[in-house]
Amino acid sequence: MFNRHHAVWPENLPRHLTVPATSLFANLEIAARRYPDKAAIIYYDTLITYRELLQDVERLAGYLQREGVKKGDRVLLYMQNAPQFTIGYYAILRANAVVVPVNPMNHSAELEHYLADTGAELCLCGQELTGFIAPLVGAGRLRQVVVAAYSDYLRAPTDLELPAEVESVFEAPTFDGGVAWRDALAAGCRPGPHDIGPDDLCVLPYSSGTTGAPKGCMHTHRSAMATIVHRVTWNQMTSEAVILATLPYFHVTGMQGAMSGPIYMGATAVIMTRWNRQVAAKLIERYRITAWINIATMAIDFLSDPDVERYDLSSLRSIGGGGAAMPKAVEEKLRRLTGLPYVEGYGLSETIAATHINPVHRPKPQCLGIPVFDVDSRVIDVATLEEVGPGEVGEIVSHGPQIFQGYWNRPEETAQAFIELDGKRFFRTGDLGYYDEEGYFFMVDRVKRMINASGFKVWPSEVESLMYRHPAIQECCVISTPDPKRGETVKACVVLRPGQAGQVSEQDIIDWCRNEMAAYKAPVYVEFRQALPRSSTGKLMWRVLQEEEQQKHRREADPSPA
Repeated sequence: MFNRHHAVWPENLPRHLTVPATSLFANLEIAARRYPDKAAIIYYDTLITYRELLQDVERLAGYLQREGVKKGDRVLLYMQNAPQFTIGYYAILRANAVVVPVNPMNHSAELEHYLADTGAELCLCGQELTGFIAPLVGAGRLRQVVVAAYSDYLRAPTDLELPAEVESVFEAPTFDGGVAWRDALAAGCRPGPHDIGPDDLCVLPYSSGTTGAPKGCMHTHRSAMATIVHRVTWNQMTSEAVILATLPYFHVTGMQGAMSGPIYMGATAVIMTRWNRQVAAKLIERYRITAWINIATMAIDFLSDPDVERYDLSSLRSIGGGGAAMPKAVEEKLRRLTGLPYVEGYGLSETIAATHINPVHRPKPQCLGIPVFDVDSRVIDVATLEEVGPGEVGEIVSHGPQIFQGYWNRPEETAQAFIELDGKRFFRTGDLGYYDEEGYFFMVDRVKRMINASGFKVWPSEVESLMYRHPAIQECCVISTPDPKRGETVKACVVLRPGQAGQVSEQDIIDWCRNEMAAYKAPVYVEFRQALPRSSTGKLMWRVLQEEEQQKHRREADPSPA
C-alpha cells in the first residue's frame, strides 16, 4: 500500500472511510425525509425543495416503468444542467435502471453510437437538442424521447441574465415518439419497489481510448457512492453547504461534486445552465455560496471581469476542480481575490471523479494531489511494468473503491486496462506522471492519445471517424496544437480525394465539422497534405505529425538560430 503521503494527510480525517452500502437514490430519499422544506436546488432564483424534488423523481420513475423500463435497462440522459437533469438522473435510478449521461454538445452521428452500444430504448432530452435525437427514433431500438423545457422550472421572477435555452418557452414535441416532460409527470404514475443494491450498475459515463468509438465505463452504486462521500468528507462539508454548479452534470466531476454530493449531504446546489461570469458572481453573493467546483477556463474568465471585485465573495470556503492544471498566475490571482487556495484533484470517467485530491491545508500548484481514502496508487515503468520510485516518470495506476468494473461490452479492452500488483487489481490510467518525496502526484504526459481542450477530453480517433464521412476526405489524422486559451486544441491533417484539390478549402472542412460534431471536438485548424506518414507496415504514424507540430511551435516561440 502506497503510504508516502501519510505524513501530509489531514490530521482530523481518517485514512479509511466506510461507504454506505445503499443505492444513490437512497441518498435523495433520506435527504427528503430529513430536510423536506430545505432548498435542494436553486435555479435562477427559483427554489426547489427536497420534498418537491423527490416527488418529481417518483413521478418520472413511475412513468419510465410504465413505458417498459426494467431493472438494468440503460436510459440516455441528454440535456444541459437544469433541475430536469437531476430529476432525470435520480428517476432513472429509482426505476432500477442505469443512467447513460450524454454530452449535450453531441450531434446525431455521435448519438447513434450511444444508442447502438447501450441498446437504450428511451431518452430524456433537453428541448433545444431534439433536432439531433428525434431523427433517430425508430432507426434502432430508440422508441421514445421525453422532452424537457428548462423554463418549466422558472417559477419565480429573476433579474439574472438567462441563457436562450432557459428562456425558451415550452413547445409540445410533434415528432413520432416525442413526449413532453410535463405530460410524463402529469400521468400520475407510481413506481414499483426500489430493489437495487450497491453492486448493481448505476451509471455509464463514456470514455475513449486510442482506438475505436467511445466506450461506457461501468460504475456500480458502490463505486459512484465512493467519490461522492470522499469529496464531501475531504472538504468537511455539511448540510449547510451551498454549491455553485457550473461544471456540466454529464461530466463525472460536476455529476459527483455538484449534483450528487449536495444531495448526499442534504445541501443546496445552485445550478447554472450556461456559464456566465457575472451571473456566477451574483449567485455567489446572493446565495452565500460556500463551494465552487470549476475548471481553469472558468476561473480565468471569472477573474477577467473588470467588475469582479465589487461582488461580495466572502462566503466562499472552498474553490477547486480538475480536468486541466490551473496556471500558477491564475491561482495566485484567485487567492488574492478570495483568500482561498485552489485545490486541484485528479480522476477519470473510469474512476467517476477523484482518486487524488490535494490536502486542503497544504495544496501544491499544478499538482494532482495525494491518494484519497482507501486508494492505493503507484507509478510503473511503461515498458517493464515494474514499480518505480519518487521522481521517476511512469504510468499512474490506481486501486480503490471508485474504480470502474470495466468497459461495457468490451472484455478485451477491460482486461488490458488492469494490471495486478501485490495481489491487487490496479487500473492503468494511461497517464504519465510521478510522485515527489512527500507523495504528491504530478502529471507529465499521456500514454493514451488524447487532446485536453479546456478540460474537455477529445479523442482523435473519434474525430477522425466522423471526419471520414466528408466526401472530399481521403485520409485524415487528428493531433493537438497549442492554444493560448484552451491549453491545446484540435488540428486535422487531411489528404483530399483525387480531383478535390481547389474544390474544397480548409475552412470548408472546419465548417462542416462544426455542423457534424460537438464544438470542442471540431478541428480549429485544418492542414491539407499530399500524404500522411506511415510505417513500413502501413500504420499511420501520428506521433510524427505531432512532433512536427510541436517543433514548429517551439521554433515560433524561440526563432533565434541554434
